[in-house]
Amino acid sequence: MNPFFDRIASLFRDGAARRGATIAPPELDGAVAEELLQLTRVVAHGKERSFAPLASFTAGVAVERLRAARGALDAGATVEYLREVRETLERENAGG
Repeated sequence: MNPFFDRIASLFRDGAARRGATIAPPELDGAVAEELLQLTRVVAHGKERSFAPLASFTAGVAVERLRAARGALDAGATVEYLREVRETLERENAGG
């Protein structure tokens, strides 16, 4: 996606190697990154704003679990899944 995320990806790959595991460097599609940022924005502007970073982490875990259950997800399906959650939170924040 950009040099910053390339560096983070290599740090995760290298950290896994030090733990005896070989992983491909994590990749982050630009559209998925944007949806994650929007999800984090919504959480940060809600009642539980301090949970914004954890919401991003949880989103990643949920996407990976969906991928494991259904098989490969393309970027569009991932964005749709994340957007559904974000839009639900936005409606809840607007009503509360």
